[in-house]
Amino acid sequence: MDAPYQPIAKKDFDFAAAQHLLSRAGFGGTPAQVRALVERGPEGAVELLLDFRRGASEESPVDGRPAAGIELRSDIMRQPTPEEREAERRARAMKDEETIARLQAMRQQRERDDRAQLALMQKWWLSRMIETPRPLEEKLALFWHGHFATGYRTIENSWHMAMQNEMFRRRAAGNFEVLVRGIISDPAMLKYLDNDENRRASPNENLARELLELFTLGEGNGYSERDIKEGARALTGRTFRGNEYFFDQQQFDTKPKEIFKRRGAFDGDAFVSMILERPECSQFLASKFYRYFVSDAPTVTRDGKEVVLRMAKQMRESEYDLRPVLRSLFLSQHFYAQANRLAIIKSPVQLIVQTVRSLGTPTREMKSLVDAGDLMGQQLFQPPSVKGWDGGRAWINTATLFVRQNVVVYLVTGRRPQGFDWSASEMAWDASHLIEHLRDQRGELDSHDAVRGLVSFALGGEVSPHRIAQLEDFLRTLDDPNATRVGHASLTDDRIKALLCLVGAMPEYQLC
Repeated sequence: MDAPYQPIAKKDFDFAAAQHLLSRAGFGGTPAQVRALVERGPEGAVELLLDFRRGASEESPVDGRPAAGIELRSDIMRQPTPEEREAERRARAMKDEETIARLQAMRQQRERDDRAQLALMQKWWLSRMIETPRPLEEKLALFWHGHFATGYRTIENSWHMAMQNEMFRRRAAGNFEVLVRGIISDPAMLKYLDNDENRRASPNENLARELLELFTLGEGNGYSERDIKEGARALTGRTFRGNEYFFDQQQFDTKPKEIFKRRGAFDGDAFVSMILERPECSQFLASKFYRYFVSDAPTVTRDGKEVVLRMAKQMRESEYDLRPVLRSLFLSQHFYAQANRLAIIKSPVQLIVQTVRSLGTPTREMKSLVDAGDLMGQQLFQPPSVKGWDGGRAWINTATLFVRQNVVVYLVTGRRPQGFDWSASEMAWDASHLIEHLRDQRGELDSHDAVRGLVSFALGGEVSPHRIAQLEDFLRTLDDPNATRVGHASLTDDRIKALLCLVGAMPEYQLC
């Protein structure tokens, strides 16, 4: 086995390694949760994260039953009944303006109700990511949401978005082929890329193009314009009626097509099979996984390229079963290499959810967190385009960095950035566990070790002596200005939170 892909030794799976795993294969965790992974060892920790059966009794709102306190409606954006269509036809024929206005007002009310349901879904999903006992499942659902990007403003049907979201969760670490077949039968995607208008007399190329360029092979990678055009013909007739996928046989182009230099009367399923047979597909997906879970650096190292090739090979050998690939990646030495720690810029969702899950802050007001995510460039259920979010350095600019810092302050203190103070009554949560876990590990602490341990945990890595000195200087200003050192007694709960607010403003806090 090639060296970078060899599994990490149990002796090397220490607190820092377990914290790294929990941040990348989830959204971080408390010191106690990290220690629990260390005790399991690398194999046990990875199996725990890959076990999506834990807590599986939690229902999805797509099942039509309550989940996390909400229940969604599937009929808000339903198609008009024959009677309603006939009533509107008669009203227009008779120029009955009162009836026309009433019907229009009913449509507008449904649209408002649907937007309100979408807003509820955004809060629900963010809350679910914070509270889930299966963080990797939600991390993968978020990955697929950006990979098979579909936006509500085009769909204008929150139920279809909810169905797609549940499909991503249900098939999160399953078989990629099954997931691709699901996406070409998904009402939200079919609407988003206009395949409901893909008819044999006038093929629409949108879904075929994005299926090749963005979903499976990568732009310009192993296909031609002819393959797109012929693939579009293979996808004719794939549409939906109401909330269900529907294959319209009358609109399917039954004539032979030539795709990847093969000729036949191919349909959409055959098109997918041919795509997945191409080696470019596994390499493209492995590269996306690598960027999402290992490093989003613009240039991949030699070892990184080797790992991507091994992942791609394993995908092909497993016939695109993704769980074994993820297991090998999360156990590999390369995944835990120092160069790959703190090597990914946190997405806005990662920043919010990891702050809550790791530091143990209250969730505060969920709408404010959803709005903050939007201001930072990541609005759930509304990727900016079919390309999804660019991620990496695109997350950071002067505007988003300001919001990033303030959202950490809001989570820690419960107050917006204007005029907050450090009084414990304003903060209303106990942060002392972030220090106590160090005492459990090391016994009695001096103030320097306490500050260093707290900051190292919050940042997920070692901290420079210069940073520690800056923070200790800050603590002195909160105590006796004439003091020459930080006494351990001064590291009270509210002082811990003051430190966390400053840590949240550090450039290092933007990394995981």
